[in-house]
Amino acid sequence: MSRLKWMVVPLIGAGCFLAGMAVQELRSPERISDKAIALAEKLIGLSFNSDQRRLMQEDLEDHLANYQAIRQVDVPNHVPPALFFNPIPPAYEFPRQAAKVESSPTEKLEVPTRLEDLAFSSIGQLSLLIRTRQVTSEQLTRMYLDRLKRYGPKLECVVTLTEELALQQARQADAEIAAGHIRGPLHGIPYGAKDLLSTKGVRTTWGSVPFQNQLIDADATVVRRLREAGAVLVAKLTLGELAWGDVWFGGMTRNPWNLKEGSSGSSAGSAAATSAGLVAFAIGSETWGSIVSPSTRCGVTGLRPTYGRVSRKGAMALSWSMDKLGPICRSAEDCALVLDAIYGPDGQDQTVFDVPFHYTPRVNLRTLRIGYLQQDFLLEEAAETPEEREQQNATRSNEEAAMALLRSLGAELIPLKLPALPVADLSLILSAEAAAAFDQLTLSGRDALLKRQVRRAWPNVFRAARFIPAVEYIQANRIRQLLVERMGEVMREVDLYLAPSDRGNHLLLTNLTGHPCVVVPAGFSSRGTPTSITLVGKLFDEGTILAVARAYQEASGFHLKHPSLD
Repeated sequence: MSRLKWMVVPLIGAGCFLAGMAVQELRSPERISDKAIALAEKLIGLSFNSDQRRLMQEDLEDHLANYQAIRQVDVPNHVPPALFFNPIPPAYEFPRQAAKVESSPTEKLEVPTRLEDLAFSSIGQLSLLIRTRQVTSEQLTRMYLDRLKRYGPKLECVVTLTEELALQQARQADAEIAAGHIRGPLHGIPYGAKDLLSTKGVRTTWGSVPFQNQLIDADATVVRRLREAGAVLVAKLTLGELAWGDVWFGGMTRNPWNLKEGSSGSSAGSAAATSAGLVAFAIGSETWGSIVSPSTRCGVTGLRPTYGRVSRKGAMALSWSMDKLGPICRSAEDCALVLDAIYGPDGQDQTVFDVPFHYTPRVNLRTLRIGYLQQDFLLEEAAETPEEREQQNATRSNEEAAMALLRSLGAELIPLKLPALPVADLSLILSAEAAAAFDQLTLSGRDALLKRQVRRAWPNVFRAARFIPAVEYIQANRIRQLLVERMGEVMREVDLYLAPSDRGNHLLLTNLTGHPCVVVPAGFSSRGTPTSITLVGKLFDEGTILAVARAYQEASGFHLKHPSLD
C-alpha cells in the first residue's frame, strides 16, 4: 500500500497560488497490527491500550519507513553522530600548569653483549643509548622484529609485521640522530599499534573476519604523531574482534605469564607484546576496560587518558562518546613520554580539547589528597574455580600491601564514595552506539562471520540493541550528565583516588564520565600471575596520577619483572 508522505501545500506569493504539490513515496506494504504493537510493548516494558495503539499505528509505520530510508545511506564507521559527549562538569577549572614533561634521571646502561637483553628496558634507557649512538635504532628494530617473529605466534599477538616500513623508519632515525637532529625521547624507539588504528599501506583488520583484508589509505592521527616523534612502527597488534575480549580472527591472544590463559582484552596484543618484550611500548584503546583489563592480566602499565585528550581520527569507532586511545608501557613514566607525543587537537576529531599536559616525576605524597574506594576494596566476587579463588585472594592481599606502601611513602588515604546512580544500567549507551557503528554488518548478515556467536559477544549485542528505544538512550545520557556533575563534586574532595582494577562499578563509571586512570602492577599470585591496582585522576590531570604511580613503582619494583617465554 502506498501512502502520501507530503500533503498538499499551498504556496502564496507574487499573486500566484500553487496548489496540488505532493510527493508520493512507497511505504511498507504490511500494516503494523494492534497485536504486533502489544507484543513490542513487552520488549520495552510499557503498556498501552487499544485506542492508544490505534492512534500510534500510522506513526509507527512512518517510523518504519524512516528506518528503511536511513538504511539506504552508506555511513562509514568513522562518521560520528552529530552529538558530542562533553565530560566537563559545570564550573570545572582546567589544570593551569603550562605544558611540560620532565623525565627522571635515566639510569645508564652498558650495552650488553647480547642485544636482546635490552628488550625489557625503559623508553628512557633505550632513548639514551640511541641518542649517544651506543646502539642504533636499526639494531633495536631488528632485535624486536626477531622477538616478534619468535614469540608472536606463541602469544598469537601479532596481526601484521611491518618489517619493511620499520627498517625504513629506523634507518631514517639513525641518519637524523647522526646529523644531530633529535626529535625527542621516542626517536628511534620501536613500538606496536593496536590493529584498530589505520596505517597507510598496511591492512587494518579490527581483529575481525569481515575486515581482515581491509586497507585504509591513511595513517591514524596517533600513528602520524608517533612517526613525527621518530618512533618506529614494527607491528600491528591483535585486538579482540571489533574490540571485545582477546579472541580475534587468528586465534586467542595469550597471557605471557600463563600461556593457558588469554591476555584479556580488547587491547590484547598491545599488552601481551609489551609484557613479553616484543616492543618497547604499544598503543591501546579503551571503551570499557580495554586498557585496564589486559594491562592487569599481563602485568604492564596502562594509561587511559581523559576522554577528549587524544584524537581518535583513524581509529575504529565503537562508541563515539566513550572511546579513548592511550599507551601501554613498562612504567608510568614511559606512559608520560608517549602521551606527550600523541595528545592534543588535530583539527579532525572535534571532541579533542586543547589542554596542556604537564608531568614531573617529583611528587610529595604528603601534600596530595588521595582517596580510596573503601567499599569496592571490600567487595566479594564469586569464583568458579580454585585458580580464580587463589587469584582473587592474591589480588586482595596485594592491594592491601600497595596501600600500606603508599602510606609508608607519606600518603594519607581518605575513604571515598562514588555517586549512587544506576551505573551498570547505563551500559546500554555503549550497546546502542556500538550497534550503530556496525549497523551495516548486522543488516547485511555478515555479522554471522564473526568468530564468537554467543550471548556475550558483539553479534548478539548488536542485534539486541536494535530494540533499545531512542527515548531510553536519551534518558540514559541525561542520567549520565547527572553522573558527570556528581562526579565533579566527588573529585573536588581529592586529587586522585585508588581503586581495585576489576571490582565495583568505577571502571564503567569513569569510562562514562571520561576520567583518566593508570593501572600498575601490584604483585603476583602464588602461580606467578600479576595483579594490579588503579589510580584515577581529575579530568586532564594525567600528570598527577602518573607521578604517584611512578613513586609507587620506584618503591615496589613490580614493573621491572617480566615473564620468561622460553
